[in-house]
Amino acid sequence: MSYLIKHIPTLIFSSFLLLLSSNHINAQDAEFTQFYANPLYLNPAFAGTNKCPRINLNYRNQWPGLSATFITTSASYDQYVPSISGGLGLMVVTDREAKTLSTTRVSGIYAYQLKINRKFSLRAGLEATFFQKSLDWSKLTFGDMIDSRRGFVYDSGDIPRGGTRSGMDFSAGVIGFSEHYFFGFAAHHINQPDESLIKGKSPIPIKLTGHAGAVIPLSGSSSKYSKDEGLSISPNILFRSQGPSNQLNMGMYVNKGPLVGGVWYRNADAFIILLGIHANQVKIGYSYDATVSKLSLASGGAHEVSLNYTFKCRPKKRTFRSVTCPEF
Repeated sequence: MSYLIKHIPTLIFSSFLLLLSSNHINAQDAEFTQFYANPLYLNPAFAGTNKCPRINLNYRNQWPGLSATFITTSASYDQYVPSISGGLGLMVVTDREAKTLSTTRVSGIYAYQLKINRKFSLRAGLEATFFQKSLDWSKLTFGDMIDSRRGFVYDSGDIPRGGTRSGMDFSAGVIGFSEHYFFGFAAHHINQPDESLIKGKSPIPIKLTGHAGAVIPLSGSSSKYSKDEGLSISPNILFRSQGPSNQLNMGMYVNKGPLVGGVWYRNADAFIILLGIHANQVKIGYSYDATVSKLSLASGGAHEVSLNYTFKCRPKKRTFRSVTCPEF
């Protein structure tokens, strides 16, 4: 019986795939909790927003308490290029669901920066992505494979399906910012490419994301509250809609010197805590999503780790305005 219980998540995933084989369905994107530690994934307009070239690495393990876990990784590089008045970015994302369904995405990004006035700037970004999705049918388990005493011992009578599908995907975004506040909007999967692997069509629904926040100094020369160095808070909000799913994230970051802490609430789903440190050119962050939905803490929540490395570069000859926003 324990053997059977252990494989229930995989059985549910298999049954879900069977349901998809006979219906029009919509998939949804992988999730990252540390939005600003993975800026190109959040909004293509973030490409080149740093003064110097940077690399971002992200790892997320969702529901490790279940055998059918979800693991997503991301690696990106971006830099500002004065000769084109904008930023260039390259991003690779891999997503593996229940050790069965895997997706790889490779994206090229360009973002143009426009200085509106002395205090406010706009950036607009375009993203072109090549994606490949594959399904390993041999890893699936079905009800006709189960023996009530010995567990999964029989061969399934189901006909193997799956394979791979690839295509192009296009996204765009815009951000506006000043010294103390910022906002942005992104639309991913504008062309809604078909990613069906089994039967019929399965277009990726357009994902719409709106995000905004502010950086409020509580110490230092720009603060009226204290003269202690390096203390600030950053309230933030993010709303995301994709297909039938809507998500609202509300939270706040606290920065003190090289340390960053954050608390977020994701509607009807999870409370999130975040800890980060930045020293010279390196930033490291860790976050944990504590599940509060019906899935419960038995799922193990979600663990996420981010690593950012910013290269040294020569000072820009012309004025360059970078986005003042959270780093994790």
